[in-house]
Amino acid sequence: MIEVEAVSFVGDNEAKIRLIRSTVFSGEQNVDPAIDFDGNDLTAFHSLVFVDGQPAGTGRMLADGHLGRIAILNEYRGRGLGSNIIESLIQIAVANGYGRVYLGSQKHAIEFYEKLGFTPFGDEYVEANIEHISMEKALV
Repeated sequence: MIEVEAVSFVGDNEAKIRLIRSTVFSGEQNVDPAIDFDGNDLTAFHSLVFVDGQPAGTGRMLADGHLGRIAILNEYRGRGLGSNIIESLIQIAVANGYGRVYLGSQKHAIEFYEKLGFTPFGDEYVEANIEHISMEKALV
């Protein structure tokens, strides 16, 4: 069973989020943990997705509507969990009156975000040695 929960970055939830992000970003993509854990987590909105009670993925939204740190553990990929995380964060954005959300997509994930209604804008850029493009989605 798949469950998505809006959570705060404290206690057990912080530990689950840290484990997922460290595994995906530091372990798989060689991202410096200082870039990943940038000091914004305590004030961000977070979502965790669980498969059969096990934490499988996470994502966050900053106060300005910036979605990020979307990470799904390798063994759970291909099940639509990334979409579940994005939809959960968008629900939070709508409930809080946001008119749009935006994110920095790694180039390999552009089509994924386009299927969810995001459109690219701006120039490509490199963050943590990974090519990205900014994408946005209007919510109104």
